[in-house]
Amino acid sequence: MNVALYIAKRYLFSKSSNNSINIMTIIAASGTVIAAAALFIVLSGFAGLKTFSLEFSSFVDPDLKVFPAEGKSFKITSEDSLKLIKINGIKSYSKTIEERVILEFDNKRQIVTMKGVDENFLKVTSIDTMIYYGNWLENNTNQIVSGGGISNKLSYGVLDLTRNQKIYVPKPGKGQITSVKGAFNSVKAYNVGVFDINQELNNEYIFATIQTARYLLNYNDNQISSVEFKLDDSANEVEISEALKSIFGKRVEIKNRSQLNDALYKMLNTENVAVYLIFTLVIIIALFNVIGALIMMILDKKASLNTLFNLGTTTKTIRRIFFLQGSLMTILSGGIGLFLGFVIVFLQKQFELIMLTPSLPYPVEIKAINFLLVIITIFVLGILASKLASQRITRDLVKG
Repeated sequence: MNVALYIAKRYLFSKSSNNSINIMTIIAASGTVIAAAALFIVLSGFAGLKTFSLEFSSFVDPDLKVFPAEGKSFKITSEDSLKLIKINGIKSYSKTIEERVILEFDNKRQIVTMKGVDENFLKVTSIDTMIYYGNWLENNTNQIVSGGGISNKLSYGVLDLTRNQKIYVPKPGKGQITSVKGAFNSVKAYNVGVFDINQELNNEYIFATIQTARYLLNYNDNQISSVEFKLDDSANEVEISEALKSIFGKRVEIKNRSQLNDALYKMLNTENVAVYLIFTLVIIIALFNVIGALIMMILDKKASLNTLFNLGTTTKTIRRIFFLQGSLMTILSGGIGLFLGFVIVFLQKQFELIMLTPSLPYPVEIKAINFLLVIITIFVLGILASKLASQRITRDLVKG
């Protein structure tokens, strides 16, 4: 039988004759429980916020996007289109044209980004589900769908057939502009829908048909800004990217959804790491109580340690007793805290106890990685704290 472990468990679960040591032990264990629970709750909360934030990008961002390595456009031939159809794993793809334009309504103007899309765009994205007023575009028309911020700023609504929007794009060419009228391609458009995704997209984007975009930019029928892909759920993204590279070569770049939103991903990951480090610091402070409780118990058990030493127990074994006691305390407290944290997160997920708005509960997500992080953090720091406290035991202390 492991004597050190047996004595450590006895010391852990038995009361001391000194009531102040009992109180100190309870405080140390409670601090570890609260710290472990708080760490799991915060990590679950940030995981929920991350999923909630990235959820909106999935409505407008494709699984894969091909765009020119240089310039604003590239050409896709009929042969390229036939090769795309033969790639396994591609559910659908859409050709798009994107450019900065001037949008005018009722003598008010705003520079916006126009995205011309073909009839397959709704097979690649789900942006039509984000339209809260009006409808999506009809093909081969001069209709547009605007972000809510643009609609509010220029003060227009949906299907106002008595007044139209105008879209202006500077004509390509060289030399001086002799007249404003001849300097721009323009088209009359009618807004048929307003979408609400996030503040950035609401204030920046309008969607038009690809025919409208082609006309404004003087593009050829096979000239586009990008190709956006929807993949099968079981598709291998890496293999499909390699197949696309073999078709288009070095004239294009290929990005997946996370690469298209790399700034957002970096921000969310940085915030997650920062919060983890802050709460790890809280756990370290809480474990100082464990060190203090162990040192006080060592001093309280000084007579018993002397007896053990006289019976032949080595100083190393006595150190091991208190190392195991501290480790068991943090492991047990951390486990209880992790369970409490899980219960709180589960209740929030099931019953929406805390609300951000009357209709929006605070998002949380239960992930295995968060369990692992809490367990490793508590166990590693707890073992280090126990090791530090047990090193206070010396030969002179147990002999005295």
